[in-house]
Amino acid sequence: MYETIDHLLAGPPSGASEAELVDWIAGLEAVKCTAEAVQAEAAVRLDEAVRARQAEAGVPARRLGEGVASQIALARRVSPEKGAKLLGLAKILTAEMPHTFALMKAGLFSQWQATILARETACLSLGDRRVIDYELCAMGSGGEPAKAVSMGLRQLENAAKKVAITLDQASVVARAANAVKDRRVSLRPAPDTMTWLGALLPVKDGVAVFAALDQAAKAAHAAGDERTRGQVMADTLVDRITGRSTTGSKPRIEVKIVMTADTLASDADQPAMVEGYGPVPAAWAREALNYAEVFVRRLFTDPAGRLVAMESRSRKAPDGLAEFIATRDGGICRTNGCDAPIRNIDHIQRHADGGTTSAENLQGLCERCNQAKEALGWQARPGPDGSIITTTPTGHTYTSPPPDTWAQPPPTWSRAEFGLRDVLLDHDLAA
Repeated sequence: MYETIDHLLAGPPSGASEAELVDWIAGLEAVKCTAEAVQAEAAVRLDEAVRARQAEAGVPARRLGEGVASQIALARRVSPEKGAKLLGLAKILTAEMPHTFALMKAGLFSQWQATILARETACLSLGDRRVIDYELCAMGSGGEPAKAVSMGLRQLENAAKKVAITLDQASVVARAANAVKDRRVSLRPAPDTMTWLGALLPVKDGVAVFAALDQAAKAAHAAGDERTRGQVMADTLVDRITGRSTTGSKPRIEVKIVMTADTLASDADQPAMVEGYGPVPAAWAREALNYAEVFVRRLFTDPAGRLVAMESRSRKAPDGLAEFIATRDGGICRTNGCDAPIRNIDHIQRHADGGTTSAENLQGLCERCNQAKEALGWQARPGPDGSIITTTPTGHTYTSPPPDTWAQPPPTWSRAEFGLRDVLLDHDLAA
Protein backbone atom coordinates (compact mmCIF):
# COMPACT_ATOMS: atom_id res chain seq x y z
CA MET A 1 0.00 0.00 0.00
CA TYR A 2 2.72 2.46 1.00
CA GLU A 3 4.69 1.61 -2.13
CA THR A 4 1.64 2.35 -4.27
CA ILE A 5 1.03 5.70 -2.55
CA ASP A 6 4.70 6.65 -2.84
CA HIS A 7 4.61 5.66 -6.48
CA LEU A 8 1.58 7.87 -7.14
CA LEU A 9 2.98 10.82 -5.21
CA ALA A 10 6.20 10.66 -7.20
CA GLY A 11 4.19 11.79 -10.22
CA PRO A 12 3.66 10.25 -13.65
CA PRO A 13 6.79 9.35 -15.62
CA SER A 14 7.90 11.39 -18.57
CA GLY A 15 6.19 10.23 -21.71
CA ALA A 16 3.13 8.84 -19.94
CA SER A 17 0.18 8.34 -22.27
CA GLU A 18 -3.08 10.23 -21.92
CA ALA A 19 -4.74 7.13 -20.48
CA GLU A 20 -1.95 6.72 -17.94
CA LEU A 21 -2.26 10.36 -16.88
CA VAL A 22 -6.00 9.96 -16.32
CA ASP A 23 -5.32 6.82 -14.27
CA TRP A 24 -2.78 8.77 -12.22
CA ILE A 25 -5.29 11.54 -11.50
CA ALA A 26 -7.93 8.97 -10.49
CA GLY A 27 -5.45 7.15 -8.27
CA LEU A 28 -4.47 10.34 -6.45
CA GLU A 29 -8.13 11.22 -5.94
CA ALA A 30 -8.66 7.83 -4.30
CA VAL A 31 -5.67 8.45 -2.03
CA LYS A 32 -7.14 11.81 -1.00
CA CYS A 33 -10.49 10.23 -0.09
CA THR A 34 -8.84 7.46 1.90
CA ALA A 35 -6.58 9.93 3.69
CA GLU A 36 -9.61 12.02 4.72
CA ALA A 37 -11.25 8.90 6.15
CA VAL A 38 -8.14 8.01 8.14
CA GLN A 39 -7.88 11.60 9.38
CA ALA A 40 -11.47 11.33 10.61
CA GLU A 41 -10.65 8.10 12.42
CA ALA A 42 -7.61 9.67 14.06
CA ALA A 43 -9.63 12.73 15.09
CA VAL A 44 -12.19 10.56 16.90
CA ARG A 45 -9.46 8.63 18.71
CA LEU A 46 -7.76 11.91 19.71
CA ASP A 47 -11.04 13.19 21.11
CA GLU A 48 -11.51 10.00 23.12
CA ALA A 49 -7.96 10.14 24.47
CA VAL A 50 -8.22 13.81 25.48
CA ARG A 51 -11.57 13.28 27.18
CA ALA A 52 -10.17 10.36 29.17
CA ARG A 53 -7.12 12.38 30.24
CA GLN A 54 -9.22 15.38 31.21
CA ALA A 55 -11.71 13.25 33.16
CA GLU A 56 -8.85 11.66 35.09
CA ALA A 57 -7.56 15.15 35.91
CA GLY A 58 -10.94 16.14 37.36
CA VAL A 59 -12.16 18.40 34.55
CA PRO A 60 -15.97 18.91 34.82
CA ALA A 61 -18.04 16.80 32.42
CA ARG A 62 -19.35 19.84 30.56
CA ARG A 63 -15.77 20.86 29.67
CA LEU A 64 -14.51 17.47 28.54
CA GLY A 65 -13.10 17.64 25.03
CA GLU A 66 -12.13 21.31 25.22
CA GLY A 67 -9.29 22.15 22.86
CA VAL A 68 -9.57 19.04 20.69
CA ALA A 69 -11.11 20.85 17.73
CA SER A 70 -8.42 23.52 17.93
CA GLN A 71 -5.66 20.89 17.91
CA ILE A 72 -7.21 19.32 14.82
CA ALA A 73 -7.44 22.74 13.19
CA LEU A 74 -3.77 23.49 13.84
CA ALA A 75 -2.70 20.08 12.54
CA ARG A 76 -4.79 20.43 9.38
CA ARG A 77 -3.98 24.15 8.91
CA VAL A 78 -7.60 25.29 8.95
CA SER A 79 -9.65 27.59 11.19
CA PRO A 80 -10.85 26.35 14.60
CA GLU A 81 -14.44 26.55 13.36
CA LYS A 82 -13.53 24.27 10.47
CA GLY A 83 -11.70 21.99 12.91
CA ALA A 84 -14.84 21.67 15.02
CA LYS A 85 -16.90 20.80 11.95
CA LEU A 86 -14.36 18.19 10.88
CA LEU A 87 -14.43 16.60 14.33
CA GLY A 88 -18.22 16.56 14.35
CA LEU A 89 -18.30 14.98 10.91
CA ALA A 90 -15.74 12.38 11.95
CA LYS A 91 -17.87 11.32 14.93
CA ILE A 92 -20.97 11.02 12.75
CA LEU A 93 -19.22 9.00 10.04
CA THR A 94 -17.53 6.53 12.36
CA ALA A 95 -20.52 6.00 14.66
CA GLU A 96 -23.64 6.55 12.56
CA MET A 97 -22.87 6.24 8.82
CA PRO A 98 -20.78 3.08 8.32
CA HIS A 99 -21.46 2.69 4.60
CA THR A 100 -20.53 6.29 3.82
CA PHE A 101 -17.36 5.91 5.84
CA ALA A 102 -16.52 2.64 4.07
CA LEU A 103 -16.82 4.38 0.70
CA MET A 104 -14.37 7.03 1.89
CA LYS A 105 -11.87 4.45 3.11
CA ALA A 106 -12.16 2.68 -0.24
CA GLY A 107 -11.25 5.93 -1.98
CA LEU A 108 -14.65 6.27 -3.68
CA PHE A 109 -16.22 9.11 -1.69
CA SER A 110 -14.80 12.49 -0.73
CA GLN A 111 -15.06 14.32 2.56
CA TRP A 112 -17.29 16.95 0.96
CA GLN A 113 -19.68 14.31 -0.38
CA ALA A 114 -19.86 12.80 3.10
CA THR A 115 -20.48 16.29 4.53
CA ILE A 116 -23.49 16.73 2.24
CA LEU A 117 -25.04 13.47 3.44
CA ALA A 118 -24.35 14.26 7.10
CA ARG A 119 -25.83 17.74 6.70
CA GLU A 120 -29.00 16.61 4.96
CA THR A 121 -29.67 13.89 7.55
CA ALA A 122 -28.84 15.96 10.64
CA CYS A 123 -32.49 16.41 11.66
CA LEU A 124 -33.33 12.70 11.45
CA SER A 125 -33.24 10.00 14.08
CA LEU A 126 -30.25 7.68 14.16
CA GLY A 127 -32.36 4.92 12.61
CA ASP A 128 -33.53 7.09 9.70
CA ARG A 129 -30.02 8.40 9.10
CA ARG A 130 -28.76 4.83 8.83
CA VAL A 131 -31.54 4.06 6.33
CA ILE A 132 -30.27 6.84 4.05
CA ASP A 133 -26.70 5.75 4.61
CA TYR A 134 -27.67 2.26 3.46
CA GLU A 135 -29.91 3.36 0.59
CA LEU A 136 -27.31 5.63 -1.03
CA CYS A 137 -23.93 4.27 0.05
CA ALA A 138 -24.25 0.51 0.47
CA MET A 139 -23.19 -1.80 -2.33
CA GLY A 140 -25.96 -3.67 -4.16
CA SER A 141 -26.79 -7.26 -3.26
CA GLY A 142 -25.06 -8.39 -6.44
CA GLY A 143 -21.95 -6.30 -5.82
CA GLU A 144 -23.22 -3.29 -7.77
CA PRO A 145 -21.55 0.04 -6.90
CA ALA A 146 -23.30 2.25 -4.36
CA LYS A 147 -25.80 4.67 -5.90
CA ALA A 148 -24.07 7.74 -4.44
CA VAL A 149 -20.74 7.05 -6.17
CA SER A 150 -22.00 8.12 -9.59
CA MET A 151 -24.02 11.11 -8.40
CA GLY A 152 -23.01 14.74 -8.79
CA LEU A 153 -23.07 16.94 -5.71
CA ARG A 154 -26.48 18.44 -6.48
CA GLN A 155 -27.88 15.01 -7.31
CA LEU A 156 -26.54 13.63 -4.06
CA GLU A 157 -28.05 16.49 -2.07
CA ASN A 158 -31.43 16.12 -3.75
CA ALA A 159 -31.44 12.34 -3.32
CA ALA A 160 -30.73 12.66 0.41
CA LYS A 161 -33.42 15.34 0.80
CA LYS A 162 -35.99 13.22 -1.02
CA VAL A 163 -35.40 10.15 1.16
CA ALA A 164 -35.30 12.31 4.32
CA ILE A 165 -38.68 13.87 3.50
CA THR A 166 -40.11 10.43 2.79
CA LEU A 167 -38.85 9.06 6.11
CA ASP A 168 -39.68 11.99 8.41
CA GLN A 169 -41.34 14.96 6.77
CA ALA A 170 -42.19 16.60 10.10
CA SER A 171 -38.54 16.77 11.18
CA VAL A 172 -37.48 18.29 7.85
CA VAL A 173 -40.21 20.94 8.11
CA ALA A 174 -39.27 21.72 11.72
CA ARG A 175 -35.62 22.05 10.75
CA ALA A 176 -36.51 24.51 7.98
CA ALA A 177 -38.52 26.62 10.43
CA ASN A 178 -35.67 26.60 12.95
CA ALA A 179 -33.11 27.59 10.30
CA VAL A 180 -34.58 31.10 10.20
CA LYS A 181 -32.71 31.78 13.44
CA ASP A 182 -29.42 31.42 11.55
CA ARG A 183 -30.06 34.38 9.23
CA ARG A 184 -27.05 36.67 9.05
CA VAL A 185 -24.91 38.94 6.89
CA SER A 186 -21.24 38.30 6.15
CA LEU A 187 -18.36 40.15 4.53
CA ARG A 188 -15.18 38.70 3.07
CA PRO A 189 -12.36 40.15 0.98
CA ALA A 190 -12.24 39.86 -2.80
CA PRO A 191 -9.37 40.77 -5.14
CA ASP A 192 -8.70 44.35 -6.32
CA THR A 193 -10.09 46.24 -3.29
CA MET A 194 -13.49 44.60 -3.67
CA THR A 195 -15.53 42.60 -1.17
CA TRP A 196 -18.15 39.86 -1.19
CA LEU A 197 -21.18 40.92 0.84
CA GLY A 198 -23.43 37.95 1.53
CA ALA A 199 -26.65 37.33 3.39
CA LEU A 200 -28.20 34.06 4.59
CA LEU A 201 -31.96 34.69 4.46
CA PRO A 202 -35.22 32.77 4.43
CA VAL A 203 -35.93 31.87 0.82
CA LYS A 204 -38.91 34.24 0.51
CA ASP A 205 -36.84 37.18 1.76
CA GLY A 206 -33.81 36.35 -0.37
CA VAL A 207 -35.92 36.01 -3.50
CA ALA A 208 -37.74 39.26 -2.69
CA VAL A 209 -34.49 41.20 -2.26
CA PHE A 210 -33.08 39.86 -5.52
CA ALA A 211 -36.32 40.56 -7.36
CA ALA A 212 -36.38 44.17 -6.12
CA LEU A 213 -32.79 44.74 -7.26
CA ASP A 214 -33.54 43.08 -10.60
CA GLN A 215 -36.58 45.33 -11.07
CA ALA A 216 -34.45 48.40 -10.36
CA ALA A 217 -31.94 47.24 -12.99
CA LYS A 218 -34.69 46.77 -15.60
CA ALA A 219 -36.11 50.22 -14.86
CA ALA A 220 -32.68 51.82 -15.17
CA HIS A 221 -32.04 50.01 -18.43
CA ALA A 222 -35.40 51.19 -19.81
CA ALA A 223 -34.46 54.77 -18.87
CA GLY A 224 -31.24 54.52 -20.86
CA ASP A 225 -28.80 53.87 -18.01
CA GLU A 226 -25.52 52.63 -19.51
CA ARG A 227 -24.49 50.63 -16.48
CA THR A 228 -24.70 46.85 -16.70
CA ARG A 229 -27.47 44.96 -14.92
CA GLY A 230 -25.04 43.76 -12.26
CA GLN A 231 -23.67 47.27 -11.68
CA VAL A 232 -27.14 48.76 -11.24
CA MET A 233 -28.15 46.00 -8.81
CA ALA A 234 -24.97 46.47 -6.74
CA ASP A 235 -25.29 50.28 -6.68
CA THR A 236 -28.98 50.07 -5.78
CA LEU A 237 -28.19 47.73 -2.88
CA VAL A 238 -25.61 50.14 -1.46
CA ASP A 239 -27.84 53.20 -2.01
CA ARG A 240 -30.83 51.67 -0.27
CA ILE A 241 -28.90 50.22 2.67
CA THR A 242 -26.76 53.30 3.41
CA GLY A 243 -29.28 55.94 2.36
CA ARG A 244 -26.61 57.44 0.16
CA SER A 245 -28.95 58.47 -2.64
CA THR A 246 -31.75 59.89 -0.50
CA THR A 247 -30.11 61.87 2.30
CA GLY A 248 -28.07 64.17 0.10
CA SER A 249 -25.17 63.95 2.57
CA LYS A 250 -22.19 61.70 3.04
CA PRO A 251 -22.86 58.52 5.05
CA ARG A 252 -21.89 58.49 8.71
CA ILE A 253 -20.61 54.92 8.78
CA GLU A 254 -17.41 53.83 10.53
CA VAL A 255 -14.79 52.14 8.39
CA LYS A 256 -11.38 51.91 10.06
CA ILE A 257 -8.50 52.77 7.71
CA VAL A 258 -5.03 52.59 9.27
CA MET A 259 -2.25 54.51 7.54
CA THR A 260 0.87 56.50 8.31
CA ALA A 261 0.83 60.29 8.57
CA ASP A 262 2.79 60.57 5.32
CA THR A 263 0.31 58.35 3.51
CA LEU A 264 -2.60 60.45 4.79
CA ALA A 265 -1.12 63.87 4.17
CA SER A 266 1.00 63.41 1.06
CA ASP A 267 1.72 61.03 -1.78
CA ALA A 268 3.55 58.35 0.19
CA ASP A 269 2.95 54.87 -1.20
CA GLN A 270 2.99 52.75 1.97
CA PRO A 271 -0.15 50.55 1.88
CA ALA A 272 -3.01 51.37 4.23
CA MET A 273 -5.05 48.76 6.11
CA VAL A 274 -8.84 48.55 6.06
CA GLU A 275 -10.06 46.64 9.09
CA GLY A 276 -12.11 43.65 7.99
CA TYR A 277 -10.51 43.64 4.53
CA GLY A 278 -6.72 43.98 4.52
CA PRO A 279 -4.07 46.05 2.70
CA VAL A 280 -5.18 48.62 0.14
CA PRO A 281 -3.13 51.00 -2.07
CA ALA A 282 -2.34 54.37 -0.51
CA ALA A 283 -3.92 56.28 -3.40
CA TRP A 284 -7.13 54.27 -3.02
CA ALA A 285 -7.27 55.00 0.72
CA ARG A 286 -6.82 58.76 0.22
CA GLU A 287 -9.51 58.80 -2.45
CA ALA A 288 -11.90 56.84 -0.22
CA LEU A 289 -11.59 59.52 2.46
CA ASN A 290 -13.00 62.08 0.03
CA TYR A 291 -16.40 60.37 0.06
CA ALA A 292 -17.21 60.49 3.76
CA GLU A 293 -16.82 62.60 6.85
CA VAL A 294 -13.46 61.61 8.30
CA PHE A 295 -12.77 61.00 11.97
CA VAL A 296 -9.00 60.85 12.47
CA ARG A 297 -7.45 59.15 15.47
CA ARG A 298 -3.69 59.37 15.82
CA LEU A 299 -1.94 56.52 17.58
CA PHE A 300 1.67 56.37 18.73
CA THR A 301 3.93 54.96 16.01
CA ASP A 302 7.62 54.58 15.39
CA PRO A 303 9.39 56.30 12.45
CA ALA A 304 8.48 53.34 10.21
CA GLY A 305 4.77 53.81 10.96
CA ARG A 306 4.45 50.69 13.14
CA LEU A 307 2.27 50.85 16.24
CA VAL A 308 4.23 51.17 19.48
CA ALA A 309 3.50 49.18 22.65
CA MET A 310 1.21 50.38 25.42
CA GLU A 311 0.80 48.94 28.93
CA SER A 312 -1.75 48.84 31.75
CA ARG A 313 -1.53 47.67 35.35
CA SER A 314 -5.06 46.28 35.37
CA ARG A 315 -5.88 42.66 34.53
CA LYS A 316 -8.40 43.63 31.85
CA ALA A 317 -7.12 45.68 28.96
CA PRO A 318 -8.62 49.19 29.09
CA ASP A 319 -10.70 50.25 26.10
CA GLY A 320 -7.87 52.28 24.56
CA LEU A 321 -5.36 49.44 24.83
CA ALA A 322 -7.93 46.91 23.58
CA GLU A 323 -8.58 49.10 20.55
CA PHE A 324 -4.83 49.37 20.05
CA ILE A 325 -4.43 45.56 20.03
CA ALA A 326 -7.37 45.04 17.67
CA THR A 327 -5.91 47.56 15.26
CA ARG A 328 -2.39 46.17 15.54
CA ASP A 329 -3.61 42.62 14.83
CA GLY A 330 -5.62 43.77 11.85
CA GLY A 331 -8.96 42.78 13.37
CA ILE A 332 -8.27 39.07 12.74
CA CYS A 333 -7.74 36.31 15.32
CA ARG A 334 -4.03 35.62 15.89
CA THR A 335 -4.40 31.81 15.92
CA ASN A 336 -2.72 30.09 12.96
CA GLY A 337 -5.23 29.39 10.21
CA CYS A 338 -8.10 31.26 11.89
CA ASP A 339 -9.67 34.07 9.87
CA ALA A 340 -12.44 34.89 12.34
CA PRO A 341 -12.82 38.49 13.56
CA ILE A 342 -11.39 39.45 16.94
CA ARG A 343 -13.93 39.20 19.75
CA ASN A 344 -11.67 39.05 22.81
CA ILE A 345 -8.45 40.77 23.86
CA ASP A 346 -6.63 38.42 26.20
CA HIS A 347 -3.22 37.65 27.64
CA ILE A 348 -0.73 35.45 25.79
CA GLN A 349 0.99 34.32 28.97
CA ARG A 350 -1.83 34.01 31.51
CA HIS A 351 -2.21 36.85 33.97
CA ALA A 352 -2.32 34.26 36.77
CA ASP A 353 1.11 33.03 35.63
CA GLY A 354 2.63 36.52 35.80
CA GLY A 355 1.73 37.76 32.34
CA THR A 356 1.45 41.54 32.09
CA THR A 357 -1.41 43.53 30.60
CA SER A 358 0.75 45.05 27.89
CA ALA A 359 0.75 45.18 24.13
CA GLU A 360 3.61 42.66 24.06
CA ASN A 361 1.57 40.16 26.08
CA LEU A 362 -1.89 40.72 24.61
CA GLN A 363 -3.48 39.23 21.54
CA GLY A 364 -6.73 39.49 19.65
CA LEU A 365 -8.68 36.22 19.53
CA CYS A 366 -12.04 34.98 18.36
CA GLU A 367 -14.30 33.49 21.04
CA ARG A 368 -13.57 29.88 20.05
CA CYS A 369 -9.78 30.28 20.18
CA ASN A 370 -9.94 32.22 23.42
CA GLN A 371 -11.85 29.36 25.04
CA ALA A 372 -9.63 26.65 23.54
CA LYS A 373 -6.41 28.07 25.00
CA GLU A 374 -7.90 27.79 28.49
CA ALA A 375 -8.20 24.02 28.18
CA LEU A 376 -5.96 21.76 30.24
CA GLY A 377 -2.39 21.54 28.93
CA TRP A 378 -2.35 24.56 26.61
CA GLN A 379 0.49 27.06 26.99
CA ALA A 380 1.47 30.21 25.09
CA ARG A 381 4.22 32.80 25.33
CA PRO A 382 5.11 35.93 23.38
CA GLY A 383 8.20 35.92 21.21
CA PRO A 384 10.68 38.83 21.23
CA ASP A 385 9.72 39.72 17.65
CA GLY A 386 5.98 39.96 18.36
CA SER A 387 5.23 36.35 17.46
CA ILE A 388 3.14 34.04 19.64
CA ILE A 389 4.37 30.53 20.41
CA THR A 390 1.56 28.15 21.33
CA THR A 391 2.16 24.66 22.72
CA THR A 392 -0.71 22.17 22.67
CA PRO A 393 -1.23 19.37 25.25
CA THR A 394 0.50 16.91 22.89
CA GLY A 395 3.66 19.03 22.86
CA HIS A 396 3.23 20.32 19.32
CA THR A 397 4.33 23.92 18.87
CA TYR A 398 2.80 26.49 16.52
CA THR A 399 4.15 29.98 15.92
CA SER A 400 1.89 32.85 14.93
CA PRO A 401 4.05 35.45 13.14
CA PRO A 402 3.92 39.08 14.27
CA PRO A 403 1.52 41.41 12.47
CA ASP A 404 3.01 43.92 10.07
CA THR A 405 2.17 46.75 12.46
CA TRP A 406 4.01 45.29 15.47
CA ALA A 407 7.10 47.04 16.82
CA GLN A 408 9.02 47.01 20.08
CA PRO A 409 10.06 50.62 20.77
CA PRO A 410 13.74 51.14 21.65
CA PRO A 411 13.96 52.40 25.24
CA THR A 412 16.05 55.41 24.20
CA TRP A 413 13.37 56.97 22.01
CA SER A 414 11.85 60.24 23.14
CA ARG A 415 8.27 61.12 22.43
CA ALA A 416 9.28 63.81 19.96
CA GLU A 417 10.91 61.15 17.77
CA PHE A 418 7.67 59.30 17.09
CA GLY A 419 6.46 59.53 13.49
CA LEU A 420 3.13 60.76 14.89
CA ARG A 421 3.20 63.04 17.94
CA ASP A 422 2.48 61.85 21.46
CA VAL A 423 -1.15 62.92 21.39
CA LEU A 424 -4.46 61.34 20.67
CA LEU A 425 -6.12 63.80 18.30
CA ASP A 426 -9.71 63.48 17.12
CA HIS A 427 -11.03 65.92 14.58
CA ASP A 428 -13.34 65.99 11.60
CA LEU A 429 -12.04 66.62 8.10
CA ALA A 430 -15.20 67.55 6.25
CA ALA A 431 -14.39 66.77 2.64
